[in-house]
Amino acid sequence: MASLDVLRGFDLFCLVGLEGILHPLARAVDKPWFDRLMWNFSHVEWEGFSPWDLVMPLFLFMSGVSIPFAMQRYREGAERSAFYRRILKRVALLWVFGMMCQGNLLGLNPDCIYLFSNTLQSIAVGYLVAALLYVHTSWRVQLAVGAGFLLSYWGLMQGVEVQGYGGGQYTPDANLAEWIDRMVLGRFRDGAYVENGNVVFAPWYRYTWILSSVNFAVTVMTGVWAGMWLRASRISASRKALLLCVAGVAMVAAGWLWHPLLPVIKKIWTSSMVLVSSGYCLLLMGVVYYLVDCRGYRRGTGWLRVYGMNSIAAYMMAQCVNFRSLSTSWSYGLEQYVGDFYPALVATSNSVILYIVLWMMYKKGIFLKV
Repeated sequence: MASLDVLRGFDLFCLVGLEGILHPLARAVDKPWFDRLMWNFSHVEWEGFSPWDLVMPLFLFMSGVSIPFAMQRYREGAERSAFYRRILKRVALLWVFGMMCQGNLLGLNPDCIYLFSNTLQSIAVGYLVAALLYVHTSWRVQLAVGAGFLLSYWGLMQGVEVQGYGGGQYTPDANLAEWIDRMVLGRFRDGAYVENGNVVFAPWYRYTWILSSVNFAVTVMTGVWAGMWLRASRISASRKALLLCVAGVAMVAAGWLWHPLLPVIKKIWTSSMVLVSSGYCLLLMGVVYYLVDCRGYRRGTGWLRVYGMNSIAAYMMAQCVNFRSLSTSWSYGLEQYVGDFYPALVATSNSVILYIVLWMMYKKGIFLKV
């Protein structure tokens, strides 16, 4: 589907192109109206949800949309050993790539390696669970498991209290997911280090991964259900778009209704946040599918497909390759003329160079898959 590549491309453009430009630009502009605008391009500190908080859930959601198209033959009886090899290879590669991006693996310093700290690893966990469920179970079982995951997360966060954590507390310092990550990951948690034989946790790092993994799986599974609808031949294209939008509105409403009992918090991936973010993902998928695949409006979307068809390559290059030396080389001497806008100029140049590399790969038919 062209719409999937376009939507994935939009997500990757936001992640690897737009984000790096807007923040130095905001510092240069330094105006209240621009600061207010930047709320749309910044993560909320704790409770709540901004448009920018959708970037990571959308990445997970779209990895699920592709599963019914890629895995149907295994569901219909193709060799299962090939299926297991395929998903285990994908999970392993995504995990290593995640450590390269955010786990400091490329630093070659064992004291600074973190095991579980990146979007790619959350995709790996969600993809593993969602792919296994898709191939081995019916949609009814999948729906029951997804609901069970959401409710189990809530039940644990509400009902389990240990060492002052949990028991219905959803503050950064006292929620159960925080305690579990500290106990399981220890020194290998992002930002943690050892001092005088004790593990010290960075006070600024509040993302959780272990308990949140059950809800990563649900986020990917919502993409799977969207993919199943989109793949269904018995439903007309326009009706598919409508179903996606209606389901999206219902999930967003359900998530915000749950919010007073279980706050919408992206950093610990609460169940209510899953409903809200997946609902928005379904709405976006429905709208883009209707415009691109139903109505055929593809003019001006080619540049998004450049990002979308090489999403892993785009993400890895943005995270691991620094184009700053090239950018500062061609713009050398301009700082005295553009002043505070120079960092934004360098960031724009970095994004353009990355896009040129992706465009060359696109033109030569080079698409890197995991």
